[in-house]
Amino acid sequence: MFNWGQDIGIDLGTATVIAYVKGKGIVLREPSVVAVDSNTNEVLAVGREARRMLGRTPGNIVATRPLREGVISNYTVTEKMLKYFINRVCGRFLFSPRIMICIPSQVTEVEKKAVIDAATQAGARKVYLIEEPIAAAIGAGIDIAKPCGNMVVDIGGGTTDIAVISLGGSVVSTSLKIAGDKFDEYIVKYIKKKHNIMIGERTAEDLKINIGCVYPKMQDTEMDIRGRDLVDGLPKTVTVYSSEMLEAMIEPALMIVDAVHSVLERTPPELAADISDKGIYMTGGGCLIDGLDKLLQEKTGINVMIAQDAVSCVALGTGKALDTLDSLDGKARKN
Repeated sequence: MFNWGQDIGIDLGTATVIAYVKGKGIVLREPSVVAVDSNTNEVLAVGREARRMLGRTPGNIVATRPLREGVISNYTVTEKMLKYFINRVCGRFLFSPRIMICIPSQVTEVEKKAVIDAATQAGARKVYLIEEPIAAAIGAGIDIAKPCGNMVVDIGGGTTDIAVISLGGSVVSTSLKIAGDKFDEYIVKYIKKKHNIMIGERTAEDLKINIGCVYPKMQDTEMDIRGRDLVDGLPKTVTVYSSEMLEAMIEPALMIVDAVHSVLERTPPELAADISDKGIYMTGGGCLIDGLDKLLQEKTGINVMIAQDAVSCVALGTGKALDTLDSLDGKARKN
């Protein structure tokens, strides 16, 4: 069955791609991983299937994440991944879809052009960009059009975007290359140093999700993990505790807190007063790390709230922003 041109919102994340179709809601949520045959350059798997292959492929198959730290690191693979997802979402269409894509707040013009080009090559009729913190604020249900300050901390897989928003735009913002993936890196390093075993990204992520914390827990929890012993090279199982995870993860967590602090220091006093009253909104999968909201609240003295459906906030906001596409197109025609 043919579809007429659709409007699609895409949260093109380092860890996950979430697609929102106008009138349908979120229709796709897949890991941003692609498995490619290095001999033929053919895409073998995309999304969940490709994620299962990470760290488990033979020499001729490469399972990679084409986005690193919020930006495109492998243009060709990103284009193929987008094409696959757009085809899955749209089916066959007479008119190519209009697509709105999220980008970190501090990306360069070259990085913006790479996103636009990749989406156009993948089959988009027209591509619009929206900054992640603004999309996250809309998705969290904040009315960003009012003349009052709202602070959003969006912690994704590759980047943490912090912004103070008023009258529909960012007043002060910053983007850090410290987010979910960086926590995984710190866990891998810690386990290597403390237990003398090597673990992969997926095991580190499992530790982060199941027992990871950045604020002391009332009760210490534990988890058994398996890795390669660095002394004899054989597989080895060790028990890891949440108190150890606190040691491993506190450093990147404090870097995020410092970044929030520096944004607050640069915020105009009237808007800072609004934030003090309303609190700080946290969105993105990274904000679900146990105790991160408590740590931020303790260090800033401002109430911190985790948005409902934090993982999908950016995609939902992008979807709601699709309603403005006709007016954007109208303005472009007049200009």
